[in-house]
Amino acid sequence: MTLLGERGGERYDLHARHLNHQLPRMLRAIGFDKSYVRAEGAYFWDEDGHDYLDMLAGFGVMGLGRHHPVVRQALHDVLDASLADLVRFDCQPLPGLLAERLLVHVPHLDRVFFGNSGAEAVETALKFARYATGRSRVLYCTYSFHGLTAGALSVNGEDGFRRGFGPLLPDVPVPFGDLDALERELGRGDVAALIVEPIQGKGVHTPPPGFLRAAQDLLRKHKALLIADEVQTGLGRTGDFFAYQHEEGVEPDLVCVAKALSGGYVPVGATLAKDWIFKKVYSSMDRVLVHSASFGANAQAMAAGLATLAVMENEQIVAHARLTGDLLRTRLADLVGRYELLHDVRGRGLMIGIEFGRPSSLGLRSRWSMLQAARKGLFAQMVVVPLLQRHRILTQVSGDRLEVIKLIPPLIIGEREVDRFVDAFTDVMDDAHSGGGLVWDFGRTLVKQAVTLNR
Repeated sequence: MTLLGERGGERYDLHARHLNHQLPRMLRAIGFDKSYVRAEGAYFWDEDGHDYLDMLAGFGVMGLGRHHPVVRQALHDVLDASLADLVRFDCQPLPGLLAERLLVHVPHLDRVFFGNSGAEAVETALKFARYATGRSRVLYCTYSFHGLTAGALSVNGEDGFRRGFGPLLPDVPVPFGDLDALERELGRGDVAALIVEPIQGKGVHTPPPGFLRAAQDLLRKHKALLIADEVQTGLGRTGDFFAYQHEEGVEPDLVCVAKALSGGYVPVGATLAKDWIFKKVYSSMDRVLVHSASFGANAQAMAAGLATLAVMENEQIVAHARLTGDLLRTRLADLVGRYELLHDVRGRGLMIGIEFGRPSSLGLRSRWSMLQAARKGLFAQMVVVPLLQRHRILTQVSGDRLEVIKLIPPLIIGEREVDRFVDAFTDVMDDAHSGGGLVWDFGRTLVKQAVTLNR
């Protein structure tokens, strides 16, 4: 803490010199260069004591909000216990206990591999699917996001992330929800699996009704596996424990978990799978370490995961997320007819997409066209910035060049936070539809910066 006190004010300069130099540049360009000094629950506080409502939750990591007392105490307890951790040639109880608690929520699955992140959980699923089936290709959906490590990037449906990092693995995209395209690829006989987000993070798109079950049936017919990437959608985010559970009869062969399982403290990823898959991969004592992770199943991560699941059960977090999400989504959907720039509100639970589109009136249409000509996605950014600067609410644009804001707040928010967000969003929309004001002034600034940000 002494070091933070002495040099905390250098945070942006330190990043510019020693880390990703574009991050402070980008934050300053859009006015996000705040200095947050404290956080609790669904709020941050800056150096002047002002509170900020977090509707981003660290890209979904902070499912229980920041510094939940139960998770915090669990970490104090496990550190004070001075356990013999990461011995490697022993069997500690905490990983088994966390696996047992996770598998309660997926009774058709049997075993768990613990890694350190969502990307690592995906990498594990890809490797296990290939080895278990003896096939090379994994199908993924266009516009999907499964991580940025090499294997996960091979099934990433966003070209902007893939560009310049090839050649990647020989995996193939299919349109989200397109069963005919899926069946054509399966007919080639070399597909190990389909990996799919039950709700796509980019744009917050839900699959067509019945798609996941029909895809599962096709995969089983062709002896391929279904991988559900629940890294962002899992652990109550969508109002069920896992998002695929919204569709009856869906039982993935592998499920990837991370983010919220950490309790917001210690990175942890988990790949849940059927018994026969594990027994194929770990087929003999010679293969006991054929897939492992140096920090996987460490005591702090396991304690955080156990505490997180306990909080979710004791505080009925999943049901709360469903009710609060329904309230927030309904109140926002009621605004669609009121604002011509607001085209759609969609999602499940506390994973909500707010989409903007071309207005009908001439004055707004000309301003919209000016932004679109400079760079798609600027209007959504125009909404995100005043939400932070005027109303102290942190949100995100749901993907590059998308006119969609994604709300993934901590699952603990309630009616007070819903009111605060809807009131702020209404104020920004009123300003945007007034024909002038701060929103469009900032829009002109964004247009000028759209070119320089890419230099």
